[in-house]
Amino acid sequence: MAFDRRAFLGTTAATGAAVALAGATSSPAAAHSESRPRTYSFTVMGTTDLHGNVFNWDYFTDKEFDDKAHNDVGLAKISTLVNQVRAEKGRRNTLLIDAGDTIQGTQLSYYYAKVDPITARRGPVHPMAQAMNAIGYDAAALGNHEFNYGIPVLRKFEEQCDFPLLGANALDAKTLRPAFPPYSMHCLRTPFGRDVKVAVLGLTNPGIAIWDKANVQGKMTFPGLEEQAAKYVPRLRALGADVVIVSAHSGSSGTSSYGDQLPYVENAAGLVAEQVPGIDAILVGHAHTEIPEYRVKNKATGKDVVLSEPLKWGQRLTLFDFELTWSKGCWSVAKVSAKVLNSNAVAEDPKITRLLSDEHRKVVAYVNQVIGTSTQAMSSAEGPVKDVAIIDLINHVQAETVKGALAGTEWAALPVLSQASCFSRTASIPAGQVTIKDAAGLYPFENTLEARLLTGAQLKDYLEFSARYFVRTAPGDVVDPAKLTNAESIPDYNYDAVYGLVYDIDVAQPVGSRITGLSFQGKPVDPAARFVFAVNNYRASGGGNFPHVPQAKQLWSNSEEIRNTIIGWVKAKGTVDPAQFASVDWRLTRAGVAVF
Repeated sequence: MAFDRRAFLGTTAATGAAVALAGATSSPAAAHSESRPRTYSFTVMGTTDLHGNVFNWDYFTDKEFDDKAHNDVGLAKISTLVNQVRAEKGRRNTLLIDAGDTIQGTQLSYYYAKVDPITARRGPVHPMAQAMNAIGYDAAALGNHEFNYGIPVLRKFEEQCDFPLLGANALDAKTLRPAFPPYSMHCLRTPFGRDVKVAVLGLTNPGIAIWDKANVQGKMTFPGLEEQAAKYVPRLRALGADVVIVSAHSGSSGTSSYGDQLPYVENAAGLVAEQVPGIDAILVGHAHTEIPEYRVKNKATGKDVVLSEPLKWGQRLTLFDFELTWSKGCWSVAKVSAKVLNSNAVAEDPKITRLLSDEHRKVVAYVNQVIGTSTQAMSSAEGPVKDVAIIDLINHVQAETVKGALAGTEWAALPVLSQASCFSRTASIPAGQVTIKDAAGLYPFENTLEARLLTGAQLKDYLEFSARYFVRTAPGDVVDPAKLTNAESIPDYNYDAVYGLVYDIDVAQPVGSRITGLSFQGKPVDPAARFVFAVNNYRASGGGNFPHVPQAKQLWSNSEEIRNTIIGWVKAKGTVDPAQFASVDWRLTRAGVAVF
């Protein structure tokens, strides 16, 4: 995949210190009256992890989005909230930024990356660029999922945006110079004194080097957030920034899902606040959690840094409210607070829905294409606690694909196993006609498929690691399925079921001693036996920090998304019959007694 070095260096030079004049068309600053308080207030609005959501629509169910909390999603909702805030505060007293993961996640964003790609000659403008331009974003940080479709798609999206995509720790691998603008500077006009200069520093996730290795290796490198923030924050202050805001595609927990594969922390926003002086606020992304306001004391200055993370997909809008005072010829931050607004409290902005109505209709038609039939209905609702047919379908397709790919090679005689997670508890395949949206709903991520070589002992370790997901529950205790999973806040996508083996998970036992009765084809698994493991590239690259797989010998890899492999398999078979692939091979137990 070609990388235009000249183009990206040109972009960096042209926009690395871009200055955006907020409210440049407002009336001239009013003369200062000595009776007026020497203060100025403004608001910075923030979104994150939009993941291709413009409309309050679920393309996998082909109906309005809804969840148990009755959240709404999409930029059309966010636009209405932004309009309300601008009306209340005055547009010249506001900024709007984002913390990344913008162009991947829905079939809308997939369609314009793969089906009708924005990179085509005379190709379309990405719906997320159209919507964010229309709403009037001032800057956005890069997320790790920005790299899922390759650098050319990201560069085209960047070209289509009217605002800078920031990444101070996204560097060209050869020159170690910024591959994207590190920051942007914004001037807010005030009733007296000079303009307030607000710097937005963008930081992305070092895990990109692992998760999208195939797209970035040899092209870009991603050092730690703390290191780059420490480099740029003093520089921004020297450039006259009165306020420094960090937009970080990095959670606040201080943890990593890739272990020690990189010397950097994945969720480093809290560490940045604690270790780097001179930051006033951090818009947090990546973790898909809601944090209205979180204060971290900086070790060097003793001052609070205010962090806020709005909920994913446009479900929330963060508001950072700043109060500044003018004294001795300069502005200083007197107070910062944060809160979030819920997008389910407002209607969609008709300006945005009208703007993208044609794109929406095209994608709805695309996902409703019939690709086959199913002999029975399947659901993922119980997938986290039971071996269900719909997860077996993913695994069966993966195992069959790998077997076909290795036919005729030295590895052809080895047994093929497969891993899969319950990515969505609402995924389903209906009885009767199966559409693209049904098949795609099983696999909402753009992961690709690999084959790795593992031993029986390594697979046992892998399963023990996966079984951390269950809350330890003693024999005789009441079992509540809703409280049995997600121990240690492990997400559903980091619990793997392995297809091709038979085993029990004893949830009464401590972590590391839960896998019992592990067998293959009716015999205990030999620790030295070799197996081919069909695994997604996220896991193979270290995502989730599962043992052995990242270091295991790669036997084969594929560039096609697993989602499309499933769709193609259904098309080729014509009929999906669970009787041909589904079986209960793993179960939860306590002291040998099945939980369910």
